[in-house]
Amino acid sequence: MDVVIHHNPDCGTSRNVLRIIEAAGYAPFVVEYLKTGWSEPQLRALFAAAGISAREALRTSKSPAEELGLTAEDVSEKTLIKAMVEHPILVNRPIVVTEKGVKLCRPSGLVLDLLPNWPPAPFEKEDGSLVIDADGNRVAGA
Repeated sequence: MDVVIHHNPDCGTSRNVLRIIEAAGYAPFVVEYLKTGWSEPQLRALFAAAGISAREALRTSKSPAEELGLTAEDVSEKTLIKAMVEHPILVNRPIVVTEKGVKLCRPSGLVLDLLPNWPPAPFEKEDGSLVIDADGNRVAGA
């Protein structure tokens, strides 16, 4: 199965998702979107496939969203996507694509919905909290 992760290596959640994917035995194609950037058609396609809006994908913490005036409710989808193309950091991450679908994987355990095979149990995030318990069950809220 092909797995694509739109990844920011400076983000703990993104690193955890990548670790889960790799520990499950997949060799993902990693897109460091802060280096490659986004295109408008690419973002529209990802958001549509994930069933989310640009507003739902907008990263508001540790990003210039507020100073750019993007957090107001009346900012259009078109304006948000244009800003995301100009400032890739505005897109929340990681976004994962598999044959099972597309998801913005926050929290990191959401990636399990996209993976037929999971990592061996138990599996911890880098902070030591469990994603998969010793019995192989997904931990709620992870």
